[in-house]
Amino acid sequence: MQVVNQILDYELLTFGNHTLKVFQVVSILLIIIGTKILLWIIKKALFRNYKFSKIDRGSKYAIFQIIKYVVWVMAIALLLESIGVKVTLLLAGSAALLVGVGLGLQQTFNDVISGIILLSERSIKVGDVLEIDDDVVKIESIGLRTSKAMNRDDISIIIPNSLITTSKVINWSHQSQQTRFKIDVGVAYGSDVDLVIKILEESAFEHSSIQDRNLVEARLLSFGTSSLDFQLLFFSANVFRVERIKSDIRKIINKRFIENNIIIAFPQLDVHVKRTSK
Repeated sequence: MQVVNQILDYELLTFGNHTLKVFQVVSILLIIIGTKILLWIIKKALFRNYKFSKIDRGSKYAIFQIIKYVVWVMAIALLLESIGVKVTLLLAGSAALLVGVGLGLQQTFNDVISGIILLSERSIKVGDVLEIDDDVVKIESIGLRTSKAMNRDDISIIIPNSLITTSKVINWSHQSQQTRFKIDVGVAYGSDVDLVIKILEESAFEHSSIQDRNLVEARLLSFGTSSLDFQLLFFSANVFRVERIKSDIRKIINKRFIENNIIIAFPQLDVHVKRTSK
């Protein structure tokens, strides 16, 4: 036992009036390992599929993130105390420095506070489909400063949390199970309006993702400069990949228009030349 005490009390480094001993290094390792084990247990318990659990996966993720940050803050405080650094004295002595750092990292702190709001408020969760700055993304993770998302081109995007909390954001996942989308098309003047509406509605219903005919509607939208403008309205549950569905429906519409001799209009300009006698 005496040998063990001598090993633990062995001085590894000396800097000023402070020394780093073996038992302090061991304490640091034990705190880190203990923290990771504790978080692993909490995560396993939180994400276990309980039969009567009413908390969805996104909410569980938000709760775990908050717990993780709190546990790590406490662990870091213990680490500093274990090597002889008094946390309270450190904070008091560096108050002026912290003010300067705070001014320099104002945007970072803004992102961090926004991250805390997102995790605690849970208005946006992992798996939600958002529209931010005309870009549709699916949230994959929410961090303390930034969130990670994937757009429709399968490109990973890092979003500052303050952008989500301060900008106008559409959360498509807050809608009902199905969301309404639209396709605009213009046909040449003289086309049979009733036939065009019938083709548009049947083209939408022909797609495998559209299952309820009552949720499909085509309407004459306006008399355009060079075309009769129509709009096809339909509902789809596949919000994130809806552009692929729109493309498929447009191909069906184009095919049916060709079969029925309906011309998709394009801008035209008539020029009249007036001759004057000299």
